Amino acid sequence: MTIVKRLAECDWDAAATSLTDCGFAHLRRLLSPQECRDLIALYSQPELFRSRIDMAKYRFGRGEYQYFSYPLPPLVEDLRQGLYPKLVNVANTWCGLFGSSTRFPLALDRLLALCHQRGQTRPTPLLLYYWQDDFNCLHQDIYGEIAFPFQVVFFLSQPGQDYSGGEFLLAEQAPRAQTMGRALLPQQGEGLVITTRYRPARGKRGVYKITVRHGVSPVKSGERWTLGIIFHDAK
Repeated sequence: MTIVKRLAECDWDAAATSLTDCGFAHLRRLLSPQECRDLIALYSQPELFRSRIDMAKYRFGRGEYQYFSYPLPPLVEDLRQGLYPKLVNVANTWCGLFGSSTRFPLALDRLLALCHQRGQTRPTPLLLYYWQDDFNCLHQDIYGEIAFPFQVVFFLSQPGQDYSGGEFLLAEQAPRAQTMGRALLPQQGEGLVITTRYRPARGKRGVYKITVRHGVSPVKSGERWTLGIIFHDAK
């Protein structure tokens, strides 16, 4: 079954509700174990990537990741192209809730054209690799003036089998409130849509913004691989 057909079978209405209420949405298993292995195998092909980041060097955590270069590998490109139309209407709804006049174009190619006009020309999809004691500090992936409000993380390793620990972390900071955290452990091949910056919430004075950051708890054993699909390009 093609990626397009798999995406069509997801419950996007439920995903939109979960994104607004919680800042994330869980997608059923979209990638097969073989597709996960094929994606992991790309990591050892340096010609496919534009840069490699050692997280400890920049105090981002421990572990490493590589950003793909253009053209993206076919499966990565298919996921990026297929996911964007499913999320753009939610993104524009959020703009309205926040009272912003910004509206994101309905096609990914048009969003990328806007990015390139602002000097954001470097692709942002990436493969991340963690092993024992590695972790990722809480952060946001913004990269420039244009930032699409969602990204998708695909889990390429099986928890409890390939690794232990390494929970995916989400931290919410509402105005004048303590931080609230979640620890998630999706299965191999599953996707997690998360907000890149904040989500809406309703209060007595209308809609306000809850800041959301994400990270990874320390891996206790084994190897943990993920694919990140970010839609806006970077400067």
